Amino acid sequence: MEDLVGRLSALDPDAGAAIKVIAYFDRLVEGRAGLEPVVRGAVLTGCPARLVDDERGVRVRVDAEGVVDPDVGPPDPAWLSAPLHPGGPPALWLERAGPAGPVEAMVLERALSAARGALARTRGPAPADDVAAVLDAAVDERSRLRAARRLGLGATARAVAVDGGRAKVLTADQEVPATRAGVGPTVPVADLPSSWAAARTALRFAAAGDEQDPGPSVVHADELGGLAVLAATVGPGSEPISDVRDLERARSTAPWALATLVAVATTASLRTAATTLVVHHSTLQDRLAHVEELLGWSVRDPAGKLRLQLAVALRRLHQHP
Repeated sequence: MEDLVGRLSALDPDAGAAIKVIAYFDRLVEGRAGLEPVVRGAVLTGCPARLVDDERGVRVRVDAEGVVDPDVGPPDPAWLSAPLHPGGPPALWLERAGPAGPVEAMVLERALSAARGALARTRGPAPADDVAAVLDAAVDERSRLRAARRLGLGATARAVAVDGGRAKVLTADQEVPATRAGVGPTVPVADLPSSWAAARTALRFAAAGDEQDPGPSVVHADELGGLAVLAATVGPGSEPISDVRDLERARSTAPWALATLVAVATTASLRTAATTLVVHHSTLQDRLAHVEELLGWSVRDPAGKLRLQLAVALRRLHQHP
């Protein structure tokens, strides 16, 4: 190995340094090193390094001389960093601004790999890992129940799909996050994968709550009823039906049209819709007369309102495939 490193260094200093990094962290992994040696290895880049895992309460910082040093404040977002898991927050930081060169990139990759093993061995699975386990039907039931106990769950719980694909597991009395979310039914903890599947379907019906996507931002799967069947028929490549295209045309013609139609579709009466929109009842009537001309059908009789409700639901499914 030393001969290979010497020859590579003569040809390409970065390649030789990268091989040294790989060999160094391989030795740490083989020796089942703890977190401090792993973070100390990250100092191979010549700058202080720190490992932060708030889920497990871990904070380790090593200065440029390789000495364990107290954390001296929050990390600078400009520093080089990488997450423990894809999509997670930064966990390993090299205390200098980027961009990363070949050695820094290799240090981040190998140190994180070693840190994951050390954390799992010394601190147990992260709560995020346990959440993933209890929601995964491919994980055997015994392992899912063990993960549920580590999360402190009781006999029942419910899955919540949050905008961006994130997952949460809540008891029936815990509040749903104040963001766009789909809420699965409360089930025995062994059945949480089914609640997660329902929550993901419900998320597709949840609106962003802005001008482009007005409507309720939290949708409960057990309130969808037959609407859930629609989700299986609308995917990334599905063509919108004419009623959905009519909604888009109305929205592009009048900026208030979509919010007006969603309010009519989701409230019990036109007066309630007017209150929701904070407009006078007569103003709503005028708006509906105009928007019905754009749509080509009435939204005020029962059949027309049902047609509108389906069009709104289908539009949302197209927006969130």
